[in-house]
Amino acid sequence: MGYKVVVAGATGNVGREMLNILAERQFPVDEIAVLASRRSLGTEVSFGERTLKVKDIDSFDFTGWDMALFAIGSEATKQYAPIAAKAGCVVIDNSSLYRYDPDVPLIVPEVNADAIAGYAKRNIIANPNCSTAQMVVALKPLHDRARVKRVVVSTYQSVSGAGKDGMDELWEQTKAVYNPTSEVPPRKFPKQIAFNVIPQIDVFLEGGDTKEEWKMSAETKKIMGSEIKVTATCVRVPVFVGHSEAVNVEFEDFLDEDEARDILREAPGILVIDKREPGGYTTPVECVGDYATFVSRIRQDATVENGLNLWVVSDNLRKGAALNAVQIAELLGSKMLKKG
Repeated sequence: MGYKVVVAGATGNVGREMLNILAERQFPVDEIAVLASRRSLGTEVSFGERTLKVKDIDSFDFTGWDMALFAIGSEATKQYAPIAAKAGCVVIDNSSLYRYDPDVPLIVPEVNADAIAGYAKRNIIANPNCSTAQMVVALKPLHDRARVKRVVVSTYQSVSGAGKDGMDELWEQTKAVYNPTSEVPPRKFPKQIAFNVIPQIDVFLEGGDTKEEWKMSAETKKIMGSEIKVTATCVRVPVFVGHSEAVNVEFEDFLDEDEARDILREAPGILVIDKREPGGYTTPVECVGDYATFVSRIRQDATVENGLNLWVVSDNLRKGAALNAVQIAELLGSKMLKKG
């Protein structure tokens, strides 16, 4: 037997990707409903070889549905997630709304699958920030061997992390650079993104970090352990899809780069591409559409006692959002909502 599955936010980038991945991975779906706001009522979206019509989330009855994958942003989630959860439908939420709620598990299946049992408190499971998800996938197998003490990470995050508007802005500004009569002022981003990098993602907090930088620290601690220290600098770059991260890790115990490479090659969800030659590493262009988190440039850091450097790249719409949500759904089905 399969599951009755809802995808809320089905017309957005992440919602469409959720549908693609559910179909690709042959998730056991008996019935599926696709939801969005009223203005998208009747819009058609693809699910494998089927075409589905979008329903209005405002009037949808979640009773009798097993799980709902939410990609509708924090404000809408605040309104609709409690309704779905109260109706007995487990919500897997992609927004930041519940990530820091102690009664809601924050799950990356390759990292802390056992924490999913906590879903029963609220009938809600949180999906982490895209930049956090790929980093902890790379850190966890190394942490199990040598215990991560401190992480210094610089991110290079694609515009798709800001949604369709961000992608459109990069496209329009790029065209305008080659057309002297055209000008596209920043709207989605604080400065021009085309042929530029912007060291700000989300709002600034009192201590000087941006909220994105704070998220990476808080979420890593919740997923992997509160003793891990994380400092981040998050940068938006003119790339359409795919986040990259330069990760410096300090361990409690010494970990040789060759052993680290071997550990990562055996770890779930990771592909190691690490040749010390021109092009012997992965870039965002090459990871688009792939499930894996790619790790390259694995090398010792001689400036600290037990340090390694890593280059980590992943499709943020997949592992950073839609894929992780579907993997949570698979985990939920196999461990908690078994049927048949």
